[in-house]
Amino acid sequence: MQYVSRLPRPPLDGLIDDLYYLEGAPPYPRLTLPAMAGALLIVNLGPPFRVRACTDLKAAEFADGVVVTTPTGAWEFGYPPGTRSVGVHFKPWGPAPFLPMPASELRDRPVTLEDVWGRPTVAALRDRLATAAGPQEMLTLLEDQLVRMLDETAGLALVRHTSSVIAAATGAVAIGELSAAAGVSSTHLAKRFKEVVGVTPKRLARTYRFTATVLAIDPARPVDWVQLALRAGYYDQAHFGHDFRAFTGLTPTRYLDVRRRFLREHPGHVLDVGPLPAD
Repeated sequence: MQYVSRLPRPPLDGLIDDLYYLEGAPPYPRLTLPAMAGALLIVNLGPPFRVRACTDLKAAEFADGVVVTTPTGAWEFGYPPGTRSVGVHFKPWGPAPFLPMPASELRDRPVTLEDVWGRPTVAALRDRLATAAGPQEMLTLLEDQLVRMLDETAGLALVRHTSSVIAAATGAVAIGELSAAAGVSSTHLAKRFKEVVGVTPKRLARTYRFTATVLAIDPARPVDWVQLALRAGYYDQAHFGHDFRAFTGLTPTRYLDVRRRFLREHPGHVLDVGPLPAD
């Protein structure tokens, strides 16, 4: 599987972690993606793929592409046998300037790219990408499209600053102190976060905290789940297990088994951090 990634130029670098190109045979037909503090946009150039959000019972098919705002739980991605796409890994607040609706309307509800940008825009972009000379030119075309579509977003500066503080503390912050430091009420801050990110600052902090906890797990070594839960701020193992399953789609021990399976079957794979086999 070929994976090419690069950072975008300003001003996109304040909204986007990276642009990427993906092509080839996936390691597994279906992957479970744990909830992360970020959002995703995919422009599909191959056969349709399938996405099942954390709140859905069935997967939906996406032919042109998909937009996923910051999720609150694990979701599932079904690859076609030969996948090909370009995409954007957004910061939590990143999609807002490119959305015609509040991010809260897309919470845990993946939508087609046409639903967001319209069929003419998406069709023209996909045509340009299909005739590009290679991955780097494709990423430049996607980057240019994003620059053209960049729009003003109310509350973006406030949400970006507050989210950056939350991220720097890996979620271990008092939200009341953040709103006071920003000079706004907690109600106003939560409203802006829902509009820009799709979730409240408290929920985003929880996601950062749990993401750090999950990424700290070394699947090659024994895991002390009690100590891990305590470091994550949990004093109730049942509560930790419930949240772990919501964020990863798996119990703690099952998660460890599946992570080890991925590393064993596909050592050094480009997708070996985060996604997990769903089969």
